Amino acid sequence: MAIVGLARQGTVLARYLCGQGARVRVTDLRGAQQLQPVMAALHDLPIEYFLDGNPEQVLDDADGVFLSGGISAAAPIARAARARGISISNDSQLFLELAPCRTVGITGSAGKTTVTTLLGMMATNAAQYPAVWVGGNIGNPLLADVERIGADDVAIMEVSSFQLELMTRSPQVAAVLNVTPNHLDRHGTLDAYAASKARILDFQSAADIAVLGWDDAGAAGLRSRAAGTCWGFGLQRREGWANCCHLEADTLVLEQAGTTVPIIKRSELRLPGEHNLQNVLAACALAGALGIGVPAMRAAILNFTGVPHRLELVRELRGVRWINDSIATAPERTLAAIKSFDCPLVLLLGGRDKQLPWGELAKCAAQRVRHAVVFGEAAAMIAEQLHGAA
Repeated sequence: MAIVGLARQGTVLARYLCGQGARVRVTDLRGAQQLQPVMAALHDLPIEYFLDGNPEQVLDDADGVFLSGGISAAAPIARAARARGISISNDSQLFLELAPCRTVGITGSAGKTTVTTLLGMMATNAAQYPAVWVGGNIGNPLLADVERIGADDVAIMEVSSFQLELMTRSPQVAAVLNVTPNHLDRHGTLDAYAASKARILDFQSAADIAVLGWDDAGAAGLRSRAAGTCWGFGLQRREGWANCCHLEADTLVLEQAGTTVPIIKRSELRLPGEHNLQNVLAACALAGALGIGVPAMRAAILNFTGVPHRLELVRELRGVRWINDSIATAPERTLAAIKSFDCPLVLLLGGRDKQLPWGELAKCAAQRVRHAVVFGEAAAMIAEQLHGAA
């Protein structure tokens, strides 16, 4: 077996495959010095390394190739594998093939980690599962735990577009929260990016469940692709959705088969912003789909203060609050963050250009942001966009 990319996922794959008796080769564009900590952690395994590049030699006699999340399916080594007729997979696909329990997969352009984490808390509170396993694109890849997972457990996984573009297996409960421009530097076009997100539904059966955000056109438009029961969520109730979670006046409610049950008042949420309200609604819809009771949902919401790097209060000093929202690697995420506050803002923006539209963020910043500090590879481009909207 050949593994391309010795990152978090590649490391777990190497240990699992070696444990199954496979002969494992690993290739990475980085060299031994950069990979020394990872290689040290795998020192007990008989792995053959091909470093400082991805030579096709790693494919010789390979029965399969596994790509880490950072490796594109269009990478030369992946094209060479396909040309040789070698199957290509990843850790998430392998986990879904092996998992003995019910699986839940959550994808979307924004909110995945928050929803995955909150749903994990709800499932744990419910005490209807011997164990709740949360991971995937956050924390540890669940493949690391697959041999410890029981048939009556539940596995809740965040799934990225990078993972989905290779997958031919769907989780039994699959959620698409939203589909907005992101990772266009990887996927090339919005259509290609959206198609990778939609794959989470494409291999479900009539016995499976899809959960879609109806306030987002990209997610709601996937309803026709759902093979089984479809749940929805959004700010206002919509006709045609028998199973859903939405706001009714100032209360989040769960609606199922004609019965509406209140969950929690909006004022009790500890997370700021309308986007986080959507995240809580999504988690409640998923919990409803899993048969988790309202008391377990409510207890989790009341105790949930968010996850690191997502509108995280770092410090308050001399009347100034410093908020870490560094997970916001797309303009739309930063736009949602700005709209979460009604106080004067100083905005720090930087990083790498992912070929995404900046127009809406620039317009909002011109109205709501007092000062902006730009940095990183995309600093000049960001400054031009902000000046153009001022």
